[in-house]
Amino acid sequence: MNELIDYIIVSTILVAVGIYGLVVKRNAIRMIFAIEIIANAANINLVAFSRSVNNAQGQLFALFSIAIAAAEVAVGLGIIIIAYRLYKEIDVEEFRSMKG
Repeated sequence: MNELIDYIIVSTILVAVGIYGLVVKRNAIRMIFAIEIIANAANINLVAFSRSVNNAQGQLFALFSIAIAAAEVAVGLGIIIIAYRLYKEIDVEEFRSMKG
């Protein structure tokens, strides 16, 4: 049981770092990294609880989550590249003023 608490503490720290990255940083790439850190914290919880109850479903769900996160990053980076080509910067405050 002590091992499960260690994983929960690590994932809590990762969530805190990810939320800090979302709130403080205004660079779009850093915000994508912060979202990935939060997703990895959730994956750590899935694997830790799956291991504690001797069931592989949480680990399988974590693998699907990793695949979905990779697709999300690919789409997000594509949007950022197009926005950079249009505005010559990747500041999130500038993205909010886009009209379309």
